[in-house]
Amino acid sequence: MSDTTIPIVGSGPGSEPAADASPGTVSPSGATTVSLQLRWGDMDVNKHVNNVQFARLLEESRVRTFAEWFEGVSVVLPILVARQIIEFRAVLEYSFDPVTITTGVSRIGRTSYTMSAVLTDPSGLVCAVAETTLVAIDPSTSRPRPLSEDARAILESHRIEPQPMHTN
Repeated sequence: MSDTTIPIVGSGPGSEPAADASPGTVSPSGATTVSLQLRWGDMDVNKHVNNVQFARLLEESRVRTFAEWFEGVSVVLPILVARQIIEFRAVLEYSFDPVTITTGVSRIGRTSYTMSAVLTDPSGLVCAVAETTLVAIDPSTSRPRPLSEDARAILESHRIEPQPMHTN
């Protein structure tokens, strides 16, 4: 497991605020859409956004999504990223206009849950879909622990059907 993402409420120390820091919007399906500004440094020698930056954009979207979902709630949900699959569907060209990432919860287990996300460019083209499995941990032992009923209820309220991914 990697990528300890413990602060859920607010943006923790070292977070980079994007130029568009507006809160996300929640769709009727429970998904939340966040707009994120690309950075010039996200481009690679091929003049498109480097695939490594997709993971950073997905992480920033998760942090903002959690901040919205858990705003004003005393639920603490220390987590670790256990698995992330990113399926690249189209080249993401650098733009001054923000990309959007729509995220929801597609699976809830006893100690873990899966978030599904769709990253679209400013024109609405789907550039990537992703599934990220997060594990709730006990901060004192870093071992998995069951999701609290309060956390489970919040996650359940953001259930979505995941975007199908290719299996070959």
